[in-house]
Amino acid sequence: MSYMFTVSPDFSPDHLSGWYIFNTWLQRQTEQAIHLEILNDFTSLHSAIQKDQIDLIYANPYDAAMLVREKGFLPVAKPAGESDEAIIAVADSSDVNIVEDLKPGIRVAYTDDPDVRLMGMIMLEPADLDSDNITPVLTDSYPVVAKHLLKNEADVGIFLAEAFDDLSNLIKNQLKVLVRSQISVIHHALMIGPKFQHQREAMTELLTSMHHDEKGSSILKSLGFSAWEIVDDEETEFMIDLMDTLAT
Repeated sequence: MSYMFTVSPDFSPDHLSGWYIFNTWLQRQTEQAIHLEILNDFTSLHSAIQKDQIDLIYANPYDAAMLVREKGFLPVAKPAGESDEAIIAVADSSDVNIVEDLKPGIRVAYTDDPDVRLMGMIMLEPADLDSDNITPVLTDSYPVVAKHLLKNEADVGIFLAEAFDDLSNLIKNQLKVLVRSQISVIHHALMIGPKFQHQREAMTELLTSMHHDEKGSSILKSLGFSAWEIVDDEETEFMIDLMDTLAT
């Protein structure tokens, strides 16, 4: 039997080859037929999830609720010491220096990454901004968010902090960070579906020891991680409840 593996579309393009290498390594270590399918956007991802086509996913925290509560997924592991944070930024030439300087009607650039957009909109609330009084500028990726700011096609941008940090210094030097979230308990996680859950315990043990050998450590580096660590069901439920709270 073949299992489908996918990755939340918000990963850095720099890590694309790393995910293919990781998938090959995972197949060899588990002796399971695992096919990596990279989906280009959240619409395609959510469609595949609803059709029960996904068996293993590196998921963002927003999608975790649907995966656990509607589709019976369970957590396997998470990147050690990593958390999902959002950044609100403007062009360096902007007169805006704090969030409170922003005015209704501004153009806000963001991707279709739901958890980052949610955190970003919460961070704009001190300026009395919400989805009803901004002009949305939906983009395909975080580099395009930066491009809109630099070309004055948007007034403010919402970034996944990791993606912002991965931008070139040339680009970052032309941007100004207004605020960075510090939630610390929201994170991506590798999650396993019902048809593949007989491998959950073995996969958790395999991944959490991956950094101990040179080959595994090198693959982790290509993903931008130092190690995998255990994430239990209770921690995942807490994160889901927190995301629900933030969304209300």
